[in-house]
Amino acid sequence: MRGFAMLGPNKTGFIEKPDPKVGPRDALVKPLAVAPCTSDIHTVFEDAIGPREDMILGHEACGEIVEVGSAVQDFKVGDRVLVPAITPDWSKVESQAGYAVHSGGMLAGWKFSNIKDGVFATRFHVNDADGNLALLPKEIDPAVATMLSDMIPTGLHASELAGVEFGDTVAVIGVGPVGLMAVRGAVLHGAGRLIAVGSNDRPITFEVAKKYGATDLVDYHAGDLADQILKLTDGKGVDKVLIAGGDAAHTFDQAMRILKPGGAIGNVNYLNGHDDVVFNAANWGVGMSHKTLHGGLMPGGRLRMEKLASLVVNGRIDPSLMITQRFEGFEHIADAVELMHEKPADVIKPVVICNDID
Repeated sequence: MRGFAMLGPNKTGFIEKPDPKVGPRDALVKPLAVAPCTSDIHTVFEDAIGPREDMILGHEACGEIVEVGSAVQDFKVGDRVLVPAITPDWSKVESQAGYAVHSGGMLAGWKFSNIKDGVFATRFHVNDADGNLALLPKEIDPAVATMLSDMIPTGLHASELAGVEFGDTVAVIGVGPVGLMAVRGAVLHGAGRLIAVGSNDRPITFEVAKKYGATDLVDYHAGDLADQILKLTDGKGVDKVLIAGGDAAHTFDQAMRILKPGGAIGNVNYLNGHDDVVFNAANWGVGMSHKTLHGGLMPGGRLRMEKLASLVVNGRIDPSLMITQRFEGFEHIADAVELMHEKPADVIKPVVICNDID
């Protein structure tokens, strides 16, 4: 197989490797479409998960099955499938305890471009195929389907972590693609007022945030975001904060400051593993405010994919609003990754259609 890889820190390129071996419960898939993620940039250029050599990147794809293991029951060669970014081992005890994303160890459900080669390859391996793959509905375009791998489930998980309820006032910090899906997820969970925090330097994100249901827009360049949100809410603050961007040193303190007593923070921002999360004790009510902080990796698995696909098929979410660039041809993965690295103002998500893979 051919794949686009992290060759080492700050270095990427195409490499050749043997096709992955398929176990009895696994599948081999060729991509129909793939999308780069900011996480790929963190991995290669920011040392977020430590050094990797010749590791194929990518965890956002949909594809067509080219081989299945002998024990796979529900999928066959030729099936077009959704592929979640997180592919747990469903027989592990952690999965039985309700934390499948940590099956085999903390974050071990995140396999693609972390502990094994990712999906930016002419063939990629999916463990536990019956538990992790889902059929790609005919109504969903493959480019759109890539948003179901990570952007949609991660963004929506923020509301689950924070427990967004009907009528809540919610602030979403960061309106990249995950933050945009956090906005839409909060609306679907019943948020009343939705304050989206981003930058006027990237007006396209604010435009899409409004389309997804944001009622207020806050530019963090215009002043301290906590001051701005407290002013908007007459000093009352918000019921829930969803963190999809920012940094560990400042964002969590601002989130605690704007949060009402008894409120909750749902963090889905992929932090640098070398940083400390910092917030002022007074903003946390000197430890007695009943303000809670939850952070979690998006759930994976087949049932999750099927439910999220239903939201798309039935018009509850339109992921196409996030797709700002489309490339035709596998070799353009390098161009799409570079776009995510440079992040010009007109980029939310580039997608590569892999229509040239046999």
